[in-house]
Amino acid sequence: MTRSLRGKTLFITGASRGIGKAIALRAARDGANIVIAAKTDAPHPTLPGTIESSAEDVRAAGGQALAVKVDVRDEAQIARAVAHAVATFGGIDILVNNASAIQLTRMSATPMNRFDLMLDVNTRGAFACAQACLPHLGKARNPHILNLSPPLSMEQKWFKDHLAYTISKYGMSMCVLGLAGELAENGIAVNALWPRTVIATAALVMLGGRVDPKNCRNPDIVADAAHAIVTRDSRQCTGNFFIDEQVLREEGVRSFDRYAVEPGEPLYTDLFLH
Repeated sequence: MTRSLRGKTLFITGASRGIGKAIALRAARDGANIVIAAKTDAPHPTLPGTIESSAEDVRAAGGQALAVKVDVRDEAQIARAVAHAVATFGGIDILVNNASAIQLTRMSATPMNRFDLMLDVNTRGAFACAQACLPHLGKARNPHILNLSPPLSMEQKWFKDHLAYTISKYGMSMCVLGLAGELAENGIAVNALWPRTVIATAALVMLGGRVDPKNCRNPDIVADAAHAIVTRDSRQCTGNFFIDEQVLREEGVRSFDRYAVEPGEPLYTDLFLH
């Protein structure tokens, strides 16, 4: 792809590790400005990365970075982070709602505090970040909002084993559906992106050992797909529920071996996909 994010400012939630960090590094290689909006400001005992270590990696990759501690459940923290981003980089071109909480348990095994966490981080957090960034996106050239959320499907099988998580992720997707319509007249694109296969990130721990990392792809495939989406014309590319592999095929990619953790191993299809 020849389209570039050079000089663009991306506000990425949950960018201290995993898919969010991969998206940040892909944009950094273009020379973009990255706002790393995440909670981890000190080393975690079991999870990799902090906002500062991610900022260092972004700079090493060729981008500019601003590390801001943000809990997306707190709109005051979001507002301060957005204000800091605008003061530092002059605006916001792209919002990536990547921060997510996950617990794949049935209703009977889901404590209400975990239900609240998933709804607050996933659905409410995406809504609140979009609301806070909106005035600045409205001033940008080719503005995009990208939610890491699945295509909507009202089939019982996607709800029965992890109802709370599905409600929360579908809430993010419903934000895509609604905001794409609401913001179309402003030229602000709103899209969703979801991986075709399970991605090898720290979230695998939450799957209870059901997925072996060797049967996964690495986060770079989602990052490359995200790059392709947010460099498209915002007035021509909105309201879509994209799958990473589909996006890259549209960009001319034919081989996906380089994204496999172990090429040749069978791949697990991700949740919410047939």
